Amino acid sequence: MKIEGRGFIVAGGGSGLGLATARGLREAGAQVGVLDLKRGEWDGPCATADVADQAEVEQAIDTLISEIGELRGLLNTTGMGHSGLSVGPGRKVTAAGFRRVLEVNTLGSFILAQAAAERMIGSRSDEHGERGVIVSTSSIVAFEGQIGTAAYAAAKGGINAMTLPLAREFGRYGIRVITIAPGIFETPMFSQARGPMVDWLREQVVYPGRPGEAVEFAEMVAHIVRNRMLNGTVIRLDGAYRVPQGRHDWWVD
Repeated sequence: MKIEGRGFIVAGGGSGLGLATARGLREAGAQVGVLDLKRGEWDGPCATADVADQAEVEQAIDTLISEIGELRGLLNTTGMGHSGLSVGPGRKVTAAGFRRVLEVNTLGSFILAQAAAERMIGSRSDEHGERGVIVSTSSIVAFEGQIGTAAYAAAKGGINAMTLPLAREFGRYGIRVITIAPGIFETPMFSQARGPMVDWLREQVVYPGRPGEAVEFAEMVAHIVRNRMLNGTVIRLDGAYRVPQGRHDWWVD
């Protein structure tokens, strides 16, 4: 699908991977709107919503469509974690925290995909029969969750699991569904993190031997949009990094 002149919404586009992608799509000629709790550094059309609230999401998407035109692409980079030990000394994970992580990451991804697809269905398809593309963001933690990441791994694993069923369902309308599972990237959240675990993680990327840069994530999104054969799968973007088991004492105060 072409990027130029098409309408895209980036959920979580106020900062980090989402902001880099929103800027990259705009530079490529797209009409871009951002859906986020805060505008952040984005200087274009923006609407606020809690992605776990269906009514808020649908209202925000409709507001953005009125500014960017017909919706052809949606990228979701929103997410949150709830890390820590689940049992024993130093236990930090709560049922309420676990539930909220599922609501934001997994349910939020579904709500966004559903709302976007409903609006794409009514649009005219291009010369290849395509109406749009939906890209969600998972994590390699969904494949190799280390100690202390049970809630986050479960939530991101849910995103992975829904990718193929949604692609198969939405395919009849010419809508593709893809998930990117990034490894370690230099987002504001990771760049500001401190401690022995963070220092050690930085050293584990095989090549290019450093955390990913947000622009590299944006380049992957652009390729997905343009390549019609990418559909119904989860793409790892991790520099051959594999999440290790981790240590219990990293999570104990």
